[in-house]
Amino acid sequence: MPSKVYVIGVGMTKFEKPGSRENFDYPDMAKESGQKALQDAGIGFEKIQQAFVGYVYGDSTCGQRAVYELGITGIPIVNVNNNCSTGSSALLLAKNAIEGGLASCVLALGFEKMQRGSLSSQYSDRCNPMEKHVELMSNLYELTGSPMTAQMFGNAGRDYIKKYNLDPNDDVFARIAHKNHKHSVNNPYAQFQKEYTLDEIKNAPMIYEPLTKLQCSPTSDGSAAAVLASEDFVRKNGLESKAVEIVALEMATDLPSSFTNPDCMKIVGFDMSQLAARKAFQKAAISPKDVQVVELHDCFSCNELITYEALGLCDPGKAVELVKQNQNTYGGRYVVNPSGGLIS
Repeated sequence: MPSKVYVIGVGMTKFEKPGSRENFDYPDMAKESGQKALQDAGIGFEKIQQAFVGYVYGDSTCGQRAVYELGITGIPIVNVNNNCSTGSSALLLAKNAIEGGLASCVLALGFEKMQRGSLSSQYSDRCNPMEKHVELMSNLYELTGSPMTAQMFGNAGRDYIKKYNLDPNDDVFARIAHKNHKHSVNNPYAQFQKEYTLDEIKNAPMIYEPLTKLQCSPTSDGSAAAVLASEDFVRKNGLESKAVEIVALEMATDLPSSFTNPDCMKIVGFDMSQLAARKAFQKAAISPKDVQVVELHDCFSCNELITYEALGLCDPGKAVELVKQNQNTYGGRYVVNPSGGLIS
């Protein structure tokens, strides 16, 4: 029978504009978040039996270099690179190691040291992993010189507006960004911690219609870590009072529907998000109605709106209503991205 898996400690750095903080290379970030997580757990690094380290922008084996700031004990250290799901992938692998009985105490750690400005492919001499998605999108919308990810998620927002016959000038996406920036004021780890007015968000420089700059996530430097443990480890070390069980954690990738007559919502991952959510709710034996707090991937404000429906937080076509009735913030049905999300 699979072992239950618990989070016994967490740690995080403040997220910074790339290059703005001195002495903040990725080993420094990992040391800070990792030490906080170990301290929160009340254990030493010698208890860690494996480590899964996630990052996208860095050379191979940065994970080893980062973890060596916490200790050098010969444990397996696995580097994880899975784009926007890198951190959650590292957490999943750590959970699987404990659940499968391969380890009783595992570190999941993520960091990113990014370049300033919009992101681009690092390799021009090989196939881009997004080429199928971009090719499909180009059949629906003319490609422009705007950042490709902004085009993908902006077009997903456009397709949502078209699908449900909404006003193209509706400010629902800006409202989501307004909510997230407002939430970030109370998060000491957020990069901006600044509330903007709705007009400031709507009138910010246009990146790609309908996304203004303040509706797009910035590049950022920072790190977070979690210590996971088995039920037996928790009991033997007297950690019951701080142990939080992971009742469900699921992953999915593209389905055939992502490539068969898709719209841009499917191209950016609606169907796989929906699949992962359904599996997680089923495993946890709860429904979206039981959820009160949601942290979701708001790389662009359009994606947050689309993800409401993928997660089952509202019926199809009702996400705009959810936003305009303030059911996605304090006092509403859910509190979505109380951290301020990626946008902040």
